[in-house]
Amino acid sequence: MSDPANIPWGRGRGRRGPRGFGRPGGWQQSDLPATDDIESWFNGRLPGEWFSAVEVTADREEIIVVGTLADTDELTGAEAEGRISRFRSDSRETRMEIADEAQERYRRKVSWGARAGDVDELFTHISVPVMTRLKQPERQVLDTLVDAGVARSRSEALSWAVKLVGEHTETWLTDLRAAMAEVDKLRAEGPQVATATDENDADDEQD
Repeated sequence: MSDPANIPWGRGRGRRGPRGFGRPGGWQQSDLPATDDIESWFNGRLPGEWFSAVEVTADREEIIVVGTLADTDELTGAEAEGRISRFRSDSRETRMEIADEAQERYRRKVSWGARAGDVDELFTHISVPVMTRLKQPERQVLDTLVDAGVARSRSEALSWAVKLVGEHTETWLTDLRAAMAEVDKLRAEGPQVATATDENDADDEQD
């Protein structure tokens, strides 16, 4: 069952800017608010007694907040799981409130998780379908993973492949995201091209 602290965000439009992952701006997706200040926002908004450290990540659809519970470094196994369960229950109402504010600000769904000792638990998270067209050699790769028992379906095999690529190319992906953010920054600072509507308006004023 989904955690009530995670409430889907409705439709709308926001300002343009870079995001945690993926292409900023409107090349692939409707414009969304920037997330460059998202970690600072959560650090300022979360109750100070909750976490000793907070990890916040974001993409086009979701914000994931995972906090290390305070004073739990020595916990292991069932005790750590119980501590996380208690936090999840006790913090539910406040997390719902914070999720509402974050979703209003960033127009993304908020998911929560917690870390205690040697246990990490993500309460809920969204799975976003991705449409793609694959040629036969690419489909055969996925089918091989399915036949070998690595994955149960083509979609699961594709997810596995993406995770594997991410693990082995993280430095390159980080550099690529930084380069794209710089391009968008330079593009935003450049001269604005007048549209046909603007030119017609100017002609009307002269008339």
